Amino acid sequence: MELGHAIVPLNGPWRLQIGDSPRDPATGATLWAEQEFDDSKWESLDLTPKVGSYDPWNGDAGYIPGWTANGHQGYAGYAWYRIHVKVESRPGQKLALAGPADVDDAYQVFANGRLVGSFGDFRGKTPIIYFAQPRMFSLQQVTGNAGSLDLVLAFRVWMGKHSLLQQPEAGGLHNPPLLGDAGAIGANDRLRWQKLLGAYSPLAFEALIYALLAMMAFSLLLFDHTDRVYLWAGAVLALTAIDFALSAITSWTTYLNFLLPTILRDNFLTPLVCGGWVMLWWVWFRLHRPPWLPRVVDLLTILLIVANSIGGELLLPFIPHSVAVAFLPVALVIRVLFFVLLAWVVWLGIRRKRLEGWLVFPILVFRGIGQFQREHSALHIQTNASPLGLDISISQICNLLMALTIGVLLLRRLLLALRQQRLMAQDINQRLLKSGQDQYLMAIEVKQAQEVQQVILPEARTQLPGLLIESEYRPARAVGGDFFQIIPRPIDDSLLIVAGDITGKGLKAGMLVAFLVGAIRTTVEWSADPVVVLKALNRLLIGRKDAQATCMALRISANGDVVLVNAGHIPPYLNGEAMPIEGALPLGMQPDSDLTITRFKLSEGDRLVLMSDGIVEAMDAAGNLFGFERVQELVRKSHSAAEVAAAAQRFGQEDDISVISVTRTPVLKPAMAR
Repeated sequence: MELGHAIVPLNGPWRLQIGDSPRDPATGATLWAEQEFDDSKWESLDLTPKVGSYDPWNGDAGYIPGWTANGHQGYAGYAWYRIHVKVESRPGQKLALAGPADVDDAYQVFANGRLVGSFGDFRGKTPIIYFAQPRMFSLQQVTGNAGSLDLVLAFRVWMGKHSLLQQPEAGGLHNPPLLGDAGAIGANDRLRWQKLLGAYSPLAFEALIYALLAMMAFSLLLFDHTDRVYLWAGAVLALTAIDFALSAITSWTTYLNFLLPTILRDNFLTPLVCGGWVMLWWVWFRLHRPPWLPRVVDLLTILLIVANSIGGELLLPFIPHSVAVAFLPVALVIRVLFFVLLAWVVWLGIRRKRLEGWLVFPILVFRGIGQFQREHSALHIQTNASPLGLDISISQICNLLMALTIGVLLLRRLLLALRQQRLMAQDINQRLLKSGQDQYLMAIEVKQAQEVQQVILPEARTQLPGLLIESEYRPARAVGGDFFQIIPRPIDDSLLIVAGDITGKGLKAGMLVAFLVGAIRTTVEWSADPVVVLKALNRLLIGRKDAQATCMALRISANGDVVLVNAGHIPPYLNGEAMPIEGALPLGMQPDSDLTITRFKLSEGDRLVLMSDGIVEAMDAAGNLFGFERVQELVRKSHSAAEVAAAAQRFGQEDDISVISVTRTPVLKPAMAR
């Protein structure tokens, strides 16, 4: 071919040979790179792109199927391409070669047996590969100042097994190298870099947008730290931003090889983001049913991590290829299940919230399109456009629209919350103004009573020799009527627990709670017998109008023996099962009311859970009670006291909620000195 200032695509005919070249035992030279090597028996290959062909992955025109589509399906490893070119150039003209724009996955270039460059790191046993980037190779050392010469170009190409699973029609060169004047090749190289930068600029922009949204979501916690939505939204948006940023960085640079970002994105970020989107809207709509859905999301996330780890053949390369291929449909099914769960949660949100649910519906559509981009490529569905020189896919447009939508929804949620807080504050102020000084003083008294209750409550977590005690108290109003005391007895290493529920709510009940707690503390000074304690409380309540209380007292000895005395309180749960305790009248109803006494033993690992009836009587918007079945399910699964209380509160708190969990633990004895 004659070269002026032109660039000539080396369409062929090429020679292709699967496998790697032997080396000369004497010199160590790579034989298949040598100019004199006879490649006439190799396969003949034409790299001329068909009219209208395009890369189904990114939409680039001129895509040529790889060797897996030309008789070598399922092959991964080394292969060689060779081409013989007779070059006519001007004396002194410098020639250069532009590497193929798209190749699976790394290559070395030889000209007349001399290595002139590579893309990828071939120093190790297995080449280190990067995402395809433009490369320019000078041929000056080979061609010199010759005006006419025979040139043999050889490409030693390496493809990893993962490309068989990730790229349609993978294998080797997907477009021809370019040969020409060094100046023209250099100008072409700069144009290709501009195109590459333009192709991944939308991803970098998306990474920036999602990172800003993540920071906005986290910052909204400063305005309303009680709303977990902002935490979930910030986490999901941050993970998505990292995903986009990794794609842009690895496409533009060689700071990260192909392996690390692909493992992070496919094996971890994708599963976590899939599960995160479902949980975000689950929390957003304050859904509590079905209660098993969060655990299903956790399970699917773990399964997708495992399926992608095996199917991708990167994190677990020792898995046979046939096994890895079988996990690809498993991963697809899991991603479909994630989308089904997401659609279900949005549908539940529409039923519950109406307008807000419909505002979230576009995100469901955008998410569905973006989540299955890889499947669109595998089906050769072109989803790319190039406005203003930027390669933009439908999924990227959907990601940007989704970012815009969720940003608006987050701001709307914050504004509604602030408006509700402002209205509540205005309502309180109006009530205070209307009621005058007496009501104002009452508000001060309520605040003081609330502070008193906080002081007399035990620590939420207490560790004693052989016992771990957890407690949680959530009043229905500013001042609650539930009370409990956890009193260790160092004199004999026993523990006394008293828990009760005053009839009524509000300030009166709160003051009575403080009175009874003081009486418990006074009585225990001279007797820790549960019967004595409850009878003392009963005497204090008798004669007081509308002053009754259900109450339970139990004494746990150092060896685990328990004496439990009950006065109308809800039975406790031992290892997830309700204890069969006879009923009894609450305190304050009869001077000599009978108390039921139960004796049992806590063995190592046993767990006893006491609670007030505010757990069972929690009620949702439809009037359904939380009920004993849900309570039993919670305590059977060994949830903490805080989790049990939170579950009932989310369901719909109607009364004060208190939970005490007592677990028998091993007693650590000091080693004896020898």
